[in-house]
Amino acid sequence: MNGSCNESNGIHEQNDDISWANILDDLTTLEKLPEPVLQFVKQGVQLCCPDKLHLCQGSHDEQATLLALLETRGQLGRLKKLNNCWLARTDPRDVARVEGRTVMVTKNRRDAVAGGDNGALGRWMSLEDFERAKAERFPGCMKGRTMYVMPFSMGPVNSPLAKLGVELTDSPYVAVSMHIMTRVGPEVLQALQQNDFVRCLHSVGAPCTSTDPRATWPCDPDRTLIAQLPESGEIFSYGSGYGGNSLLGKKCFALRIASRMAREQGWLAEHMLILGITNPQGRKKYMVAAFPSACGKTNLAMMTPALPGWKVECVGDDIAWMKFDEQGQLRAINPEFGFFGVAPGTSIKTNPVAMKMIQSNTIFTNVGKTSDGGIYWEGIDEKLAKGVTIRSWLDEPWTPSSGEPCAHPNSRFCTPLQQCSILDPAWDDPQGVPIEAIIFGGRRPQGVPLVYEAFNWKHGVFIGAAMRSESTAAAEFKGKHIMHDPFAMRPFFGYNFGDYLAHWLSMDKHSHQPRIYHVNWFGKDADGHFLWPGFGQNARVLDWIFRRVEGEAEAIETAVGLVPAPGSLNMQELEAVDEEALFSVEKGFWEDEARKVRAFLEGQVGNDLPAEMLIQLKQLEERVAELP
Repeated sequence: MNGSCNESNGIHEQNDDISWANILDDLTTLEKLPEPVLQFVKQGVQLCCPDKLHLCQGSHDEQATLLALLETRGQLGRLKKLNNCWLARTDPRDVARVEGRTVMVTKNRRDAVAGGDNGALGRWMSLEDFERAKAERFPGCMKGRTMYVMPFSMGPVNSPLAKLGVELTDSPYVAVSMHIMTRVGPEVLQALQQNDFVRCLHSVGAPCTSTDPRATWPCDPDRTLIAQLPESGEIFSYGSGYGGNSLLGKKCFALRIASRMAREQGWLAEHMLILGITNPQGRKKYMVAAFPSACGKTNLAMMTPALPGWKVECVGDDIAWMKFDEQGQLRAINPEFGFFGVAPGTSIKTNPVAMKMIQSNTIFTNVGKTSDGGIYWEGIDEKLAKGVTIRSWLDEPWTPSSGEPCAHPNSRFCTPLQQCSILDPAWDDPQGVPIEAIIFGGRRPQGVPLVYEAFNWKHGVFIGAAMRSESTAAAEFKGKHIMHDPFAMRPFFGYNFGDYLAHWLSMDKHSHQPRIYHVNWFGKDADGHFLWPGFGQNARVLDWIFRRVEGEAEAIETAVGLVPAPGSLNMQELEAVDEEALFSVEKGFWEDEARKVRAFLEGQVGNDLPAEMLIQLKQLEERVAELP
């Protein structure tokens, strides 16, 4: 790192021989740090000039102390109706991932973005431009603050798939959230003695001054930058305190950095939930599913099946790291330790497991607050006691007639994984769980069947590449429109998308390839009503997939894939469902869909697109042309 504290920027002098006694309460803290970690911390202190340094060790007492500190500063408010639950309200300019300010920094542009150009599949920044941007932002950025040192593990510490990281941050909100979302503790420090780690530096980008010592939500949104350097294993995040931009173990590490690692090391880092599903006869299978953010991953991962005798158990709701074992079986771990779920739409009806889980030890961000110390958001579907009032995420009085949302559409809950009542018994298995089906999906109001199966692995990779979905509030986009979101990874690719596709195609050499499916819970009729009831009824689709994997359920071939044969999808006691509409493959719609997919792949990926993808696209066009 370049830069250091000096008198010219109004910050006290620091030289290479840091006076640790001035910023540490306990000098013995340093004895716990391996030399590479110590050097990383030293460089961070020299660059960012914090007043104090705290090594986070993951204890309950430490978490309680940090929460109390945030409460004192007015950055968190206690929710008295719930057990050890807290509410944060962010700056209204800092509410979502900022994809336009998120970059991959590599020596060669083409290593980062397909076609060599910035576009829908990633943004590149040169090393030289990044060094200038860093020098404009980070020197002295932590003046007046404490630097929290967070050693963490993504995945079970003893797993061959786990990876280690150290985040330096000046945000206690980030520190308490990382306590929940990652594994932090003495075992991580021990593992760091023998293993390399990803270096993560985060600052809210607003040094404390005498005129503003307790800004409720410090940030620097006009200069926010989130940079990933996969070649050196570094992440730099400046200016945002929002989770997707500041909890650097999450999207930045677990997807962008890890997907590059995975390609080099022969595994997969994917934006996927992991669930186990057991049929009434006691047979169990594990599946992964990739949906764009805010498209129902958490609801599916914690589904309460509407079909009698079926049971779903959750391994993870957002990210899967997967590798084929020596027997050719794909295995997956959840690298996270908590849930960072979208609050609006979560209710007893849609996700009773989540509603029970978030009643304790949860940090809510940008939800509404009731006058009796509870939470509120759109779709929570709970009646308030007489006389109870609501304040919105903007801390203003709110009623249903206010004309503005009570909770921000991207408001969140951050909850420990182990509070999930249906957590799978193998959730922490270092070897991972065996995956037998891969599911892609998104929000498609028209034209896309409820479920269809890929003809083979290569066709399945094409289905992932061709994914399109209605935009959501998880990023900074406004309005609803259908976006290309291949593999639900559009904002998270850590390297050239063409190379990513080639990496997936290379996996067809393994002997036990999972079957690949596409689902669409969000189809609507001409009047705008959903064709499918969704939620617990989605178990009927998982039941069909389960039986397909076992070679039992029948399917018929269509232009887009294999759909359930008449009678093979369990529709018992399900009324007013138009099966013909659910599975229709209309020629005009799919001709247009194929044109848009071709334009996207040729325009965004260009010469980096594997030839097999063009073969699959041509085959789709030929099948669609034969439709009546």
